[in-house]
Amino acid sequence: MVVPEGADLDLAAVRAFIAVTEEQYFSEAATRLGITQQAISKRVARLEADLGVRLFLRSRNGAGLTTDGRAFLPHARALVSTADQALQALRDRSRRLRVDVLDTRLASLDLVRDFHQTIEGADVEIITSNGLRSARGTLPQGTIDAAFARATGPLADGLRATPAYLEANCLIVGLDHPLAAEREVSMERLSGVTVWMPGNARGSEWGEYYRLLGAEFDVRIDTSGPDFGWEHYVAEIVAADRIGLAGERCRLPWHPRTVQIPLVNPCPVYPTSLLWHHQNHHPLLRSLIRFIKTRFRPYNPAHEWLPIPDRPAFTPT
Repeated sequence: MVVPEGADLDLAAVRAFIAVTEEQYFSEAATRLGITQQAISKRVARLEADLGVRLFLRSRNGAGLTTDGRAFLPHARALVSTADQALQALRDRSRRLRVDVLDTRLASLDLVRDFHQTIEGADVEIITSNGLRSARGTLPQGTIDAAFARATGPLADGLRATPAYLEANCLIVGLDHPLAAEREVSMERLSGVTVWMPGNARGSEWGEYYRLLGAEFDVRIDTSGPDFGWEHYVAEIVAADRIGLAGERCRLPWHPRTVQIPLVNPCPVYPTSLLWHHQNHHPLLRSLIRFIKTRFRPYNPAHEWLPIPDRPAFTPT
């Protein structure tokens, strides 16, 4: 078989070749592929021209393979099989919307769950990461489709964001703490107080948020660790008579001797946005964006506090 230099194979023509080989008649192969007999004849003729060989011997008894046709057949089947596997991989991925929620205890998971229950047939896969630092790479690469994170300032090329929700912070204290009996605590009363937050990783967007909160209200944020997870965090607050902070919708591990107290005057709210890449065309992504936009409640400066960099995106226009 002498194949012309630079020949490119048309996958549709290769499929036509396999169909004629298996059906033996052009008419039956055309029916199998859902095209006309003329169309399948043209595809085979184009493939023969591209390869520079004759693939079939036509007779009243159907189409039989030539020697070159028999030599080409296993490679044609391998080519089509590889193409089918590639298409199936994309179909599998497109049926599953990969959403990064940072942590499955956070309110972002509730939003995704509500979306899943609202959109019939929505197939969602939950991913956890280290927030914006991961999303900057995984969104452009397409390894995730959407991410919940705090994002301020200009985004990397191609990334888009819409405000998702504002979550009120609350105090976490043990039952023996002097503040435990309070129904609410004003931010003024926290001036000079140390709040323990070992999960505030250096360079994280949430660590930066609480640094700004501490500077605004004269609160010292103690990030000493190590961070052994939520269970240890809650237990240690009780054991060491510490004060912690968490979002009011965060599903903290239950502990019999802890209490959560709302913060007021003003209430510091944590801003979370939904991020995606503008070239991502997952069929469920636009639905998720619309869903998030309909649920969003804007920032209320009369009762809430946000760091200055977050205010433009979360303030109604």
